[in-house]
Amino acid sequence: MNQYQRRADLVPNLVNTVKGYAAHEEKVLNDVTQARAAAGSIQVTPAVLNDPAAFAKYQQAQGALSGALSRLLAVSENYPQLKADAGFRDLQAQLEGTENRIAVARNRYIKAVQEYNVTVRSFPSNLTAKVFGFRTKPNFTVDNEKAITPAPVVSFGTAPKPAVEK
Repeated sequence: MNQYQRRADLVPNLVNTVKGYAAHEEKVLNDVTQARAAAGSIQVTPAVLNDPAAFAKYQQAQGALSGALSRLLAVSENYPQLKADAGFRDLQAQLEGTENRIAVARNRYIKAVQEYNVTVRSFPSNLTAKVFGFRTKPNFTVDNEKAITPAPVVSFGTAPKPAVEK
């Protein structure tokens, strides 16, 4: 969950950098700012992790931030000077790295919850779990997992070279 916080911390710098170049893209900038505020307002606590509705709300807020950031990066493609800005490129690289860390952490969390849920449901550990009140946990789900699975592509206007066939 700390990777989500890292991503949220990068957003203000990214927005301010884009704002300098794309002042008339106010709606996209506002959407990113609002999505960051919504995502940052939900603190992940054991109570949130144990409450499927609260956890779904957290996931929805993180999904909204991902979507808003995607739109912001798409807008940046219209501004060659912005794409050439060293600060923007650095922030974009940090965001890409953070998104990769989020994917790794999310996969580890999903695996840990699956293992926990199997243990809580399996005999004989289910008897102990029942006595101590251990219940299955909701797992992390993503609305559009195929869209977030690949790492973000950072392009600065140069076409990739085709692979040479052997």
